[in-house]
Amino acid sequence: MIHPTAIIDKKAKISKNVEIGPYSVIGPGVEIGENTIIQSHVSIFGNTKIGNGNKIYPFVSINEPQDLKYDGELTNLVIGNNNKIREYVTINPGTVGGGGKTVIGDNCLFMISSHIAHDCKVGNNVIIANNVPLGGHAIIEDNVVIGGNSAVQQFTRIGKMAMIGGMTGVLNDVIPYGLSTGNRNSLQGLNLIGLRRAKFNNKDILGLSEVYKKIFSSKNIIDNISKIDNPHIENPLVKDVINFITKDKKRSICTPFS
Repeated sequence: MIHPTAIIDKKAKISKNVEIGPYSVIGPGVEIGENTIIQSHVSIFGNTKIGNGNKIYPFVSINEPQDLKYDGELTNLVIGNNNKIREYVTINPGTVGGGGKTVIGDNCLFMISSHIAHDCKVGNNVIIANNVPLGGHAIIEDNVVIGGNSAVQQFTRIGKMAMIGGMTGVLNDVIPYGLSTGNRNSLQGLNLIGLRRAKFNNKDILGLSEVYKKIFSSKNIIDNISKIDNPHIENPLVKDVINFITKDKKRSICTPFS
């Protein structure tokens, strides 16, 4: 059902069973997948592809990047399936300098007034609470939870299944399975409850806990990683953490010493 007050450009591609509510505006480069619900007063522009089964609430704005270097170039935004995008959320497509694409996965929840900036990469099953802005080029891996009124600095990485406490300023990259809080975020430990709920092998969880202590036993993190023995290296959870840290050694990693 498309409300008669909705304005939809003739070049937009609207799939079957899409609902578009009153006073919503859909631009020419937009594609909307099946069974997606767009409520009232939603504005969607740019080269934007939205998957199936999404629900987009009133006053969401999907529009040009908030980047002074942006000059109208054709860039992309790809949103996956079954996401809930709540009221007043803003999402921007990519920029040429950042690879030209913002990507959001499946089954995410973006709560009221959260912001996904240009060139961000957001994984699957991510929950971003109220009033959380992601700066440009941020990478948020699968199953991350970010508490309300936090802020994620541009280019920051947050590893899979990490949890960010409310009102946290995320300036440093957060390892997979980490817990991070603070005005300038520090590492508080591991998301052990999340790991158990996800039914990871208890032996692997205990091994990760032991390795965590070794990695952060001093500020020489890379040196500490080189001393980890072989049995732990085969632990898939440990591999995730080590690969995350060593993938970009120039990035500042959130530590208990932060």
